Amino acid sequence: MANAMASGRQSVPTDPTRRTAAIRIPFPARFSPHAERARRHTLQWLQETGLLTGEAVTAEYDALRLERLMAHFYPDATGNDLELAADFNAWFFIFDDQFDGRLGVRPEAIERVVDSLVRTMTADGAPQVSGEHGPPLVRGFRDIWRRAAVGTPYGWQRRFRTHWQAYMAAHQGEAHNRNAERLPSLKQFLKVRRNSIGVQPCLDFTERCGGYTLPDELHGSSPLREMREITGDVVIFVNDIVSLVKELAAGDVNNSVIVLREQKGCTLEQSVEYIAALANAQTARFAQLATALPKTLSERGVLPEVREHIDHYVEGMGHLMAGNLAWSLATSRYDETGIAAVSGGRQRPWARLAVAYESTGARAGRNPPTES
Repeated sequence: MANAMASGRQSVPTDPTRRTAAIRIPFPARFSPHAERARRHTLQWLQETGLLTGEAVTAEYDALRLERLMAHFYPDATGNDLELAADFNAWFFIFDDQFDGRLGVRPEAIERVVDSLVRTMTADGAPQVSGEHGPPLVRGFRDIWRRAAVGTPYGWQRRFRTHWQAYMAAHQGEAHNRNAERLPSLKQFLKVRRNSIGVQPCLDFTERCGGYTLPDELHGSSPLREMREITGDVVIFVNDIVSLVKELAAGDVNNSVIVLREQKGCTLEQSVEYIAALANAQTARFAQLATALPKTLSERGVLPEVREHIDHYVEGMGHLMAGNLAWSLATSRYDETGIAAVSGGRQRPWARLAVAYESTGARAGRNPPTES
């Protein structure tokens, strides 16, 4: 495995506020008034789907206040939309935590997990797994997909499905990084990380909360394509800086700071400074593109209604960048408590939901066996 633990011996500040002090994100971190309602709803949903069991486990999850991230991402969403966003964000983090243990170094097992989930994203939401309910990860994801797809056009569903599939499949690439003798270059690393960070499904949800779907020819063209990539990169760089100590404690190497340290042969402190500078350069480029965008749209003859939708979408990208930083500095996921939860081989109590897929004999969609 790549030399993550050697990196961990170098001095790095433990206070995430200090580590992110050099980052400048010039967008407001707004916050939805429906956050508490979303919190209560998601806690109940997690228990009903079996993703969380027991009061102690639920309390540990609740302390992370993940719904507040969605309240930053979608500050103008209705109560119902924010509840759904909080549910899919809860599933996202619980899914992500599955890879802190053995599953995280088993690409073939990850492929089986991904296959079982991708097959739930049918046009009508009908189950495509054996059994009506399925394992909690499958059951929860199927419910999110079904609720998200209701009333949305096929074009939006297609993009949402493609982005979710890319997000889940990227965990195979991260497993290869954990098994590799040498880490990839930063450029190679970002090809995988831009999917595993999960920003693209979140931006799809910006459209859904706004009640529109951008035309494919605009969504996939410049400058929106570049602005989406910038948004993802800024979220990656902030996340990798603020979660650095946690990931060093867990022995994970899928972090741009760790990758760049090995590539440049510098200290972790120097790598943090470099990644922060990249984040600042990217936000500056984003602001430049956003300023020029109205003229570009006018020259293309984009209709006023569509231009309003694009304005909302661009504003939504700013919410993701600013909101991710604000939430990351407030959550316990990256403080001393969060670091302790994954140190010394420990995992979060919900991190073994995919245990059925770790054995080569497991098949997607079957209920997991009882753990000993």
